Amino acid sequence: MPRLAALLTFVVGLLDVVSALTPEWRTRLADLRALVPAAASRQAAAFTVVVGLLLMLLAAGLRRRKRRAWRAVVTLLGLGVVLHVAKGLDYDEAAVSAALLGMLVLARGEFQAKGDPSTRWRALGAGLLLTTLSIGCGFLLFHLREHRIVGAHSAAAQLEQIVLGLVGIPGPLHFGSDRFADLAARVLLTLGVVTIGVTGYLALRPPCPAPRLTDDDQARVRALLDRHGSADSLGYFVLRADKSVIWSPSGKACVAYRVVNGVMLASGDPLGDREAWPGAIRAFLQEAADHAWAPAVIGCSEPAGQAWTRAGLTALEFGDEAVVDTATFSLEGRPMRNVRQAVKRVERAGYTVCARRVRDLDPTEIAAVEAQAKAWRGAQTERGFSMALGRIGDPADGDCVLVLAYDSPPAEQTADGAGGAGGAGGVDSAGDLDGAGADAAAGVDGGCAAAPRLRALLHFVPWGGDGLSLDAMVRDRDADNGLNEFLIVNTLRQAGELGVRRVSLNFAFFRSALERGERLGAGPVIRCWRGLLMFMSRWFQIDSLYRFNAKFAPQWTPRFVCYPATAELPRIALAMLEAEAFLVWPRWRPRLPHPVGRLIATVRSDRARSG
Repeated sequence: MPRLAALLTFVVGLLDVVSALTPEWRTRLADLRALVPAAASRQAAAFTVVVGLLLMLLAAGLRRRKRRAWRAVVTLLGLGVVLHVAKGLDYDEAAVSAALLGMLVLARGEFQAKGDPSTRWRALGAGLLLTTLSIGCGFLLFHLREHRIVGAHSAAAQLEQIVLGLVGIPGPLHFGSDRFADLAARVLLTLGVVTIGVTGYLALRPPCPAPRLTDDDQARVRALLDRHGSADSLGYFVLRADKSVIWSPSGKACVAYRVVNGVMLASGDPLGDREAWPGAIRAFLQEAADHAWAPAVIGCSEPAGQAWTRAGLTALEFGDEAVVDTATFSLEGRPMRNVRQAVKRVERAGYTVCARRVRDLDPTEIAAVEAQAKAWRGAQTERGFSMALGRIGDPADGDCVLVLAYDSPPAEQTADGAGGAGGAGGVDSAGDLDGAGADAAAGVDGGCAAAPRLRALLHFVPWGGDGLSLDAMVRDRDADNGLNEFLIVNTLRQAGELGVRRVSLNFAFFRSALERGERLGAGPVIRCWRGLLMFMSRWFQIDSLYRFNAKFAPQWTPRFVCYPATAELPRIALAMLEAEAFLVWPRWRPRLPHPVGRLIATVRSDRARSG
């Protein structure tokens, strides 16, 4: 019903526009003059154009079952019935609008979805769209009544007439009929007033921002992480500031999500007791249904994928997570030959490394390293959603680990901090890998504050009590190649000191397809699929991420995307690209940091000034 109602509403809106711009029946006009003045009839025609445009725009809201859209459409259809009669006794168009109005009233139960959180960006979009449609209606009017225009009427002259008419200023065209000149002026001015009014209303109304993680939610999430954090390497990323959580009725599990362009996008596994997962999943799907959002999940594990499929979604494997066992990792053997050689090369260049927990660091040292990381990144967009925390140095993230590389030994650091692995020249871009795209993070090890130059850093979040998950990977682009590998290998070497048994590295998109496609005897389908992925690697780090991770001989853990229907996949894919910041829309001003982040930055600044 919502799809049918949306289609019929769009058709009726288009019919209203055409009906108002085409000539009326002369016999009907003669009968109408006895009841309605000519000026009122022409103004009714102008209002009918506006009603038609608004119906066409609101059709999308009806398709998504929005209650506000239903109310607006019902009101406009009722107004349209009156306007059709007033502009020319158009009983047939009025009957169509009345029939659709009756159908929507009978089907009112189908339209119960709540409104989306509003932003002022909608004002800009609505203003541009209404301006475009108004200009299009003006051109259509002049085309249908071309015989009424006197003299030359080029496209440029018509455009000038339309643009000036939207603000009530006479244009360069001349008309052979005063009635048509009055009609054109009324239609254009009405369209201009509506465009300005709608845009101004959307721009000035108080925004209704999307929900974010509250202090109470953070406390409850950290309690769940203490009990169940070892179950999923992405569990700690629930604490990302731009995510929201929805809880199971028992409060023993939650789902982290973010709404992106009408897609309710969950990340990772539900956090908490597995027995409470179904309750959290049902609450998530109910919230999506209440707002007519498309539910989707990115980066869930196989057990979570099975839970989501039992709830009605479909699972699709879309990559693998690289997990390294620190106890069995070794640089020995022929497969690690290139890494061993790179290790010696980086060590001979004089690089050293240190790793510490955030809770053991001085705030001024963290602030200095954070500033360096931001300078490296520059204006580049910070990527990440499902495998990124989006902040560094927060005192609440005391269990996070920071690993830093320096280009010469610090004066106060002992010799046992050196070592590591370098990388081949082919991974020079690894400085952008960002662990699936995250904010830069850094830390300092005791005496590392005396180091002359910081050249690269890694930031890990805790994975339970004995694991780490890579959050950010940032480096100085002028430094030697292989610093990222150097840092990762040293992290694995120092894992025992940190009490770490397993480390989750970058995520490799469609790894299995890349691996099978290059094997001997691979079929034409998998070869074509691999070829497409290689082509896409020119813009997205698909092949480079896979090959970078494979250097460390990890165990591959599949990750899945869950979605409700195949028809929703393109929309969900765009939402994923936008959430992970692979697709970035232009902004008039930089995004303001989270309030907690601003408070922390202020405290750090005050501490630094006080010494």
